[in-house]
Amino acid sequence: MARRRVAKKKEILPDPKFKDKLVTKFINNLMYDGKKSLAETIFYGSLDLIGQKVNEDPLSVFRKAVENTKPILEVKSRRVGGATYQVPVEVRYDRKQALAIRWLITHARGRTERTMVERLANEFIDAANNRGASIKKKDDVHRMAEANKAFAHYRW
Repeated sequence: MARRRVAKKKEILPDPKFKDKLVTKFINNLMYDGKKSLAETIFYGSLDLIGQKVNEDPLSVFRKAVENTKPILEVKSRRVGGATYQVPVEVRYDRKQALAIRWLITHARGRTERTMVERLANEFIDAANNRGASIKKKDDVHRMAEANKAFAHYRW
């Protein structure tokens, strides 16, 4: 925790193709070693693949996938009198978005399809249809928060 001042939020520019800040955040999280053009190629390629597979707007499928993956509750460790409790807390909007993006990328990378474009496209389609590994992760986090509801009074 900073003692003097709060760190300023860095303003991100919308992506050149869709003029959307969420797309820019996703591409920045997808990027390895500063290779942004490769991350953009993968992301836009996966949206093209979604357009071929599904008869919907690929950007709306992406948005729906992120929206479906956002958690509402999570657990945080809280130490009280020598014991550590998993206390359920509501997730802030920024963190919801960050977690959803992170889970989608992580589970897309863990898939078995041949290319990253296919993996990402299929993970988006699965998440938009409320199935897949990233949705399972969200459900696990919610189940954990639900199981520890008894410790909600330790919230700070």
